[in-house]
Amino acid sequence: MKRLNDDIMDFFKKQSFVIVTTLDSDGTPHDSCKDLIRLSRDGRIYLLDLYMRRTFENLKKDPHMCVAQVDEHRFAGYCLKGRGRVVKIERLRAQVTKIWQKKMNSRIVNRIIRNIHDDKGHPAQPESLLPRPEYMIVMDVDDIIDLTPGHIKGYGAQKQGGRHGQ
Repeated sequence: MKRLNDDIMDFFKKQSFVIVTTLDSDGTPHDSCKDLIRLSRDGRIYLLDLYMRRTFENLKKDPHMCVAQVDEHRFAGYCLKGRGRVVKIERLRAQVTKIWQKKMNSRIVNRIIRNIHDDKGHPAQPESLLPRPEYMIVMDVDDIIDLTPGHIKGYGAQKQGGRHGQ
C-alpha cells in the first residue's frame, strides 16, 4: 500500500463524496459516486455503497478500481488507484450507521442553506430517501496520481512564499 501524505489526507477529508471507477465484465470503466467514510494514512480507504449493483458486481469479478475527486475552485485533484473488496458491515453496523447518518444530516442542512440563498437545487431532500448501507468497499491504494497540472502545481505556494507541490 502507498502511504497518503498530509496534502492528500486533507484534500479527501474536505470532499463530501468521491467518484469510484470499477471495470465492467467487458473491461469498460464504470463510474459511480460513493461516500468516503474514512481514509487512513497507511493507504486504506473505506467507502459506503448504498446499492448492490454494478460496482458491487464488478468488484466481485475484478478488484481493480480507482477513487478520484477534483476541487474545481482550487484547480486540484487526485486519483487513487488500487484494489478493492466488498465487506459486509454487520459487525460494524452501529458505527457505520452513525457515520452515515451524520453525513446525510450534513448534506440535508447544506442543501437547505443553499436553497435559502437562492441557489435552488433539488426541490426535495433526496438524501432522506436513500437506503441504509449494507456493505462497505475497502480499497488498498497502490498508486497516487496528482491531477493538478504540472505548470500550475505550487504556483499559489510560490506567490505566498510557501513550498512547492508534492
